[in-house]
Amino acid sequence: MCQTCGCANTTGETRDSRTVEVMAGLLSANDAQAARNRHVFGRHGLLVINLMSSPGAGKTSLLEATARQLPAGLRVAVIEGDLATENDAERVRRAGLRAVQITTGSACHLDAAMIAAALPQLDLHDLDVLFIENVGNLVCPASFDLGQHFNVTLLSLPEGDDKPAKYPVMFRAADLVLLTKIDLAPHLPDFRPDRARDYLQQLATEAQCTELSAQSGAGIDDWIAWLAAARDSYRHELQHGHNRRPHLASEGQLLHATDNVSDTPDGR
Repeated sequence: MCQTCGCANTTGETRDSRTVEVMAGLLSANDAQAARNRHVFGRHGLLVINLMSSPGAGKTSLLEATARQLPAGLRVAVIEGDLATENDAERVRRAGLRAVQITTGSACHLDAAMIAAALPQLDLHDLDVLFIENVGNLVCPASFDLGQHFNVTLLSLPEGDDKPAKYPVMFRAADLVLLTKIDLAPHLPDFRPDRARDYLQQLATEAQCTELSAQSGAGIDDWIAWLAAARDSYRHELQHGHNRRPHLASEGQLLHATDNVSDTPDGR
């Protein structure tokens, strides 16, 4: 875990008033930069989607499958986040998408400043959709606004259907939950999609839940349809002066700034 968000501080004695003050300042600075990022995206009419999941849940595979079925004329790029290597960015480029790699070193999530630093490598005038593939982690990425408009959280069958109950902050932040690797269902009978949906409902989230497989292609059409609807909704809101914000995991931000976690799910 990283020092940038304070998640490495696991003992109460390290969370003195000065530590809390520093962490709160970091979150405030991040939110200010996220607002600037969102303003830039709005000027270009660019829909930005933050992909979050545990490592290996299938974010890059989803992007590859998306590239294969994109509607003609839809211009897409990806910002890839990993602690090290450019492997995922190279995979996405081979699939035909423009990609910029961010290597975070020890940071377990992307932040708004990292996104701002990556943007000059993309021609925003020439894009319709920008995906941000966050660092694989079911905790910290949900607490940091990057300037995106939607959060999409992936849950793969091998992880187990109880992850929404175990990681409520991440799943409360989701606008859409994708149950990935659904082609493995015959081999993983203990994973019950209906039970995963029940756990989501218990979080009082309005997030949709869709099953898909990047390998077989099952459910990809539904994902592409959601993506098209999200883009249309976003542009309609922009025309009426509203630059959409995603769900924000306020209890996750409290976790990074204090020892207390709120049980109240956040709104928009």
